Amino acid sequence: MSLFDIDAAAISLVFDGASSGTLGSSGAPARTYDELQFTLGEGPCLDSVSTRSPVLVADLADPDEARWPIYGPALLSYQIRGVFAMPVLVAGEHIGALDLFRARPGRLDEDHLAGAIVAAELAGVPLLDVMNDDLAAAINDPESNAWAELHALSRAEVSQATGMLVAQLGVEPAEALIRLRAHAYATGRSSTDVARDILDRRLRLEAD
Repeated sequence: MSLFDIDAAAISLVFDGASSGTLGSSGAPARTYDELQFTLGEGPCLDSVSTRSPVLVADLADPDEARWPIYGPALLSYQIRGVFAMPVLVAGEHIGALDLFRARPGRLDEDHLAGAIVAAELAGVPLLDVMNDDLAAAINDPESNAWAELHALSRAEVSQATGMLVAQLGVEPAEALIRLRAHAYATGRSSTDVARDILDRRLRLEAD
């Protein structure tokens, strides 16, 4: 976290304009700050996704800073003054944000801001696969290979292939991913292998 000069960080997911949960965090405090958004229905993650741009708040205690009438005071009660959110883009859709929290007020300097934007871009790679049934399968059946699938390093290929399906089939990213997964299941192959075939143009899924 010293890389960005912040005290806590979390990655939030947002679907259909509503906060869905905290995917990961730097620790218990970050998870608390992040999940307050879901409880209160306002906060930097929601704004970052809706505006499709970074949300940068240098000081929540600034009298002119009133964008979050409930969330702002709540964070101040935890001694958090600065909040910064970078949208996470997956297959052309803004599906969440990287949220950064800092105890002292002040803007992120240019280098830290640039680094945070890059970090949010990188976060999109593993996020795509969390949008499918792998996570539920891993939780419901610890003996399955879902954990291995979830942590596979080849997630970039699945992300890229899903992006291709979005363009080819004219569907939403979530549906494109479901179709890729369904084909993998029906043919008894891994999603990674199917993604590689799509990327190499050896496989083309048909639109309904």
